Amino acid sequence: MTPASPVLGILQERFRGSILETHAFRGDETVVVRKEQTHAVLEFLRDDPRLRFNFLMDLTAVDWLDRRPRFDVVYHLYSLHYNRRLRVKTQVGDGEAVDSVTDLWKVANWLEREVFDMFGIRFRHHPDLRRILMYDEFQGHPLRKDYPLRGEQPRIPYRIQPRDPWRDPDRWRPSNESEPETT
Repeated sequence: MTPASPVLGILQERFRGSILETHAFRGDETVVVRKEQTHAVLEFLRDDPRLRFNFLMDLTAVDWLDRRPRFDVVYHLYSLHYNRRLRVKTQVGDGEAVDSVTDLWKVANWLEREVFDMFGIRFRHHPDLRRILMYDEFQGHPLRKDYPLRGEQPRIPYRIQPRDPWRDPDRWRPSNESEPETT
């Protein structure tokens, strides 16, 4: 298979056994990487002066319910220097984990937490892997294709008690406003 772009050619040359598939169509370039080499490939894409993909635009996942491995973890990269985009995919099975890229891009912290929360995909070496959109007691992962449409979640008590401004007016006064004078 001959690469359609210089970026894909550089990747195939450097990571010969780790690239499972590449394709490019009308400037939309995609590379599928072995799960074990994802972090190394992404680090190379960021640091190589010929590529300089220094911006992680998005990180998401796709659930292929009937396929094994079930999930694709998808990284959308952008090179500010060369004005290029690249999609990097890796395939992850149900219950498997992929290496975190929070050491490469700080924004990956929240993006990986979102993928964990919505799909249940774990990221090894993530500094704070916990739910970010759903509450802690939420059962399941709502973007999985086998998530029940009419599933009921456990009820939880309010964690923040609403405050009444009429009973405790000092709590609602702006900090730069002085106390009212009493006569």
